[in-house]
Amino acid sequence: MIMRIWHGVTEAPRSEAFGNYLMETGVPWYRSLSGNRGVFVLRRMKEGRSEFLLLSLWDSESSIRAFAGPDIDKAVYNFAKDKDYLIELESEVAHYKVLTAMSSGEPAQCPEGKYSIIV
Repeated sequence: MIMRIWHGVTEAPRSEAFGNYLMETGVPWYRSLSGNRGVFVLRRMKEGRSEFLLLSLWDSESSIRAFAGPDIDKAVYNFAKDKDYLIELESEVAHYKVLTAMSSGEPAQCPEGKYSIIV
């Protein structure tokens, strides 16, 4: 299994709106793709900005290549408002081979009750 890690930054006042936008666009899109095993959305506030990590799990590099193209380390921006929300369109993502993982197999509600972690 491979974890793909994308990083993006918005201005703090746009944090909630961008989080909702990710949940309406990127997360369902990833979940619809063949080979996707799960998606995690993380957020932290730092120096007046909101940083997001989108962690996605994939069966294989070939699953990633099917949507990302031949250079899987290149970031993919598919949605119209990406440029509106993000301070910079980072050009690269990172991939890590997953050596071990633990999961109950059940969706878990975050404290705010808005987002679930899908594994």
